[in-house]
Amino acid sequence: MLNYDFSPFYRSTVGFDRLLTLLDKASGADNAQTYPPYNIERTGENTYRITLAVAGFAENELSVESKEGVLTVRGAKESAKAEGDKREMLYQGIAARAFERRFHLADHVSAVKAAVENGLLHVDLVREVPEAQKPRNIPIQTSAGKTIEVAKQAA
Repeated sequence: MLNYDFSPFYRSTVGFDRLLTLLDKASGADNAQTYPPYNIERTGENTYRITLAVAGFAENELSVESKEGVLTVRGAKESAKAEGDKREMLYQGIAARAFERRFHLADHVSAVKAAVENGLLHVDLVREVPEAQKPRNIPIQTSAGKTIEVAKQAA
């Protein structure tokens, strides 16, 4: 795997340090979070869907929050065991650990709906560009020469 060092660029760039920090984070796959797995799909021209695999989590153990352009999905298992429960876990292959996954949303993208179905959490997103920022057509007026008719006066 290739590793790139972006530190020499920090000296010669002003205002792009956030971009270089993002590149550093993206290139460092060692510390990348991989749980839970997710998909991002485009479902229409201005609609998107994020799907997370949250098998084993109940709806009340999940939370979805959108704040300042960041969508945060959290999951935490309730570990309250019944007092009479004498089960002992011999092998645990199903992940039940708490997680927090963040997605940075583009401008004018907001979450509109979240639903759990068959162990998958679906979060629907919509991009709503304000009317003032949408492109609009400006009609082009032609400057056709006008003819001025002069009425002759009787002398």
